Amino acid sequence: MSRAARARVQALSEQLVKPRQDPGTFEDIPRIPTIAGDSNGPRVKDKVIIITGANSPLGIGRATAHQFARNGAQAIFLCDYSTSHLDTHKREIASLYPGVEVQCRRMDAGSEDDVKGVVDECLELYGRLDVFFANAGVSLTTRRVLESSAEDFMTVMRTNALSVFLAVKHGARAMLHTSPSKPFPSGSLLATASSAGLRSNAGATDYSASKAAVISIMQTSCYQLAGTGIRCNAICPGLIETGMTSAVYAGARARGTEGKIGQVNPLGRGAVADEVARVALFLGSEEASYVNGQASAVCGGLTAGHPYVVGKMA
Repeated sequence: MSRAARARVQALSEQLVKPRQDPGTFEDIPRIPTIAGDSNGPRVKDKVIIITGANSPLGIGRATAHQFARNGAQAIFLCDYSTSHLDTHKREIASLYPGVEVQCRRMDAGSEDDVKGVVDECLELYGRLDVFFANAGVSLTTRRVLESSAEDFMTVMRTNALSVFLAVKHGARAMLHTSPSKPFPSGSLLATASSAGLRSNAGATDYSASKAAVISIMQTSCYQLAGTGIRCNAICPGLIETGMTSAVYAGARARGTEGKIGQVNPLGRGAVADEVARVALFLGSEEASYVNGQASAVCGGLTAGHPYVVGKMA
């Protein structure tokens, strides 16, 4: 067997190495076979997790860190280029979930040296990486393409798309690492895309292009990591109240029009970050053991069809 072939065999997931156990029968019918463990306990027990874009008090990163901590994570790396709130988040998680180790790191998610450094440190400290949530993102402009600049376009692509490529490259490398506590390669690579990556007219050209790239990176990577047990999925939020959209919400509240936010989606409202975080928790857990290469919309139904005004459908 060649060295390359041997490496591929060694990187196979548990499901491809071990035959599935016979679940037995109940009376004259087979019991339900399962891959993931029991879902009535902590969903990411003892997992080691990296989250980028975790600084914003209103952000999806912070909300997801809380969901992972509440569900038994061993350690969570909170990473962001801006670190003004990371220590506060660490103290809050420690007060609520004292068994979870929180590591705060300044990281430029578009810098390969930074991403590699955090992943290497994760392996050095814990010997494993189970979930990498590439959540860092920016939106610089709402201008039309005719008024947009090439510099802004590349800045957005670097933060929103290159960062996901680096998360996959180095996150997958760490997830292939095995140890006595993790005898088979496995893991969940998650990335925040957007409904703007699925449908037109939901964002500026640079932002929309970057989020479409996120989806493509995750879907392509799931095939390039075939057989390893590493899953790659994108999450596509709609209008969520986060630091990025705080001005929209603040302006609407000042005008008394907050109730109109999200009126073009079937649920007729915007969302809070925790609603996205719960999807990230599911995708990061073994309960999503057969979910791979997907772009999961969390948008209140916005991407299900053409926009319409509730009550005025054609």
